[in-house]
Amino acid sequence: MASGESGIETAKSVDSGVYNPSFGLGEFGLEGYASAFFNLEAPELYEHAIRRGEASIVAGGALCVRTGQHTGRSAQDKFVVRDSLTEDTVWWDNNKAMDPRKFDVLYQDMLDHARGLDLYVQDLDGGADADYRIRTRVITELAWHSLFIRNLLIRPSRAELAEFVADMTILDLPSFRAHPERHGCRTETVIACDFSRKIVLVGGTSYAGEMKKSVFTFLNFLLPQDKVMPMHCSANFGPAGDAAVFFGLSGTGKTTLSADASRTLVGDDEHGWGEHGIFNFEGGCYAKTIRLSAEAEPEIFATTQRFGTVLENVILDESRVPDFDDGSLTENTRCAYPLDFIPNASADGRAGHPRNIIMLTADAFGVLPPIARLTPAQAMYHFLSGYTAKVAGTEKGVTEPQATFSTCFGAPFMPRHPSEYGNLLRDLIAQHGVDCWLVNTGWTGGAYGTGRRMPIAATRALLSAALDGSLKNAEFRTDPYFGFEVPVSVPGVDSAILEPRSTWADPKAYDAQARKLVSMFVSNFDKFDAHVDGDVRSAAPAALSAAE
Repeated sequence: MASGESGIETAKSVDSGVYNPSFGLGEFGLEGYASAFFNLEAPELYEHAIRRGEASIVAGGALCVRTGQHTGRSAQDKFVVRDSLTEDTVWWDNNKAMDPRKFDVLYQDMLDHARGLDLYVQDLDGGADADYRIRTRVITELAWHSLFIRNLLIRPSRAELAEFVADMTILDLPSFRAHPERHGCRTETVIACDFSRKIVLVGGTSYAGEMKKSVFTFLNFLLPQDKVMPMHCSANFGPAGDAAVFFGLSGTGKTTLSADASRTLVGDDEHGWGEHGIFNFEGGCYAKTIRLSAEAEPEIFATTQRFGTVLENVILDESRVPDFDDGSLTENTRCAYPLDFIPNASADGRAGHPRNIIMLTADAFGVLPPIARLTPAQAMYHFLSGYTAKVAGTEKGVTEPQATFSTCFGAPFMPRHPSEYGNLLRDLIAQHGVDCWLVNTGWTGGAYGTGRRMPIAATRALLSAALDGSLKNAEFRTDPYFGFEVPVSVPGVDSAILEPRSTWADPKAYDAQARKLVSMFVSNFDKFDAHVDGDVRSAAPAALSAAE
């Protein structure tokens, strides 16, 4: 047993939560570490993080940290072990393979690196539906990482902790440096997933989002075999229980638009949809804070003033007041907080089957309308396409929005072929008669750099009309390029914004941009043609002109 482990584990079982004493770190192969702290809560983790120089306390009580050179996910440094389980189930065109022998070396080297370190352990759940959750042990060398993941995943009760045995384990050691030749990776940074042994190894990065996305990746691999749809989405429901799902990549508005005071928040980022309805994978939120204001996003802003919230890469003034307009470290500044910090959050992370599906996109070309109604075939087409713009800072090296297609609105986290997720979604939409909408939170009046960002007040008004059912009664026109239906007028919304071509100073320039975007859609979808039915292929946009 490691030095200090016995005394600390015994003390923590009394003072700061409990754990299953028969399920220690030795079962994972960890030996010789300095101390192990199990399931510490926020006050103790604050003390550790401050004492170790990891963080500072913000006016209002939040904990502020910096993540160093990695201020976003290192998507190119993520690997999946290629073995008999994954050989024919993982979508290798989208996932980098790691040889099992290289993983074994990496695993042992990281265990050796942990010798002499203080380790922080959180036993948590991924998934609010007990039938489909994955019990997750997260072992970190940073105290603030332990608070972060405690905020983001679901915290079991003390009684559950007493019998907790993990289904998967994450070992997160930012001070570890990988060796590409020795470990079969790309750089000193590595995120390695072994689906067979249910282990994730994270080294060489302090960006905490890697841990939460690793749990999401595992659920994306495991759940489809149970006919449960894993979704990169936010979700909420209204007073009548009318649930809505918001698909979209980071920066498209999933968190902002789902945090609606008139509706109950289920979660802001990752959910499953199965026989019991939808359920949150997480117990917290990870919201972007760049240019955050109390006026535009009061619920999220309020969380940044609370004890327990973790602020990442946010600049503080001399009084330790956050300056959310300062993106000098990164545009990807964030706050991580427990879901119950949102006043209207669901207590159990569950909801019924959705009545509406919203597919969010940040169109950097300024072509798409602010909202469009999709047929089921069009919904599957746009889900598989996953068009949006990468927002500055979300990934390392991205400094301004770039047009991209990320299938299923979450390609970096999709181990299986997109057609598996697409077919699951198609079947669920048909089974439950769901209305589908495409919402553009990107640019209008021109492309990025010329036009302006879609007014959030207009987006909220259009979403409200979609969710309360009134938008279905509006007059619609058929978009000449994309074939979907666009409302002609909506109360409280400037009608001009509903016709993107009319917002451009030069309509012919709009036509050129629209044809360019159409060709990108068509080219991107070529790889899916063999995996979808004819009605989905026929939902592709056509390179027409507005005059036609």
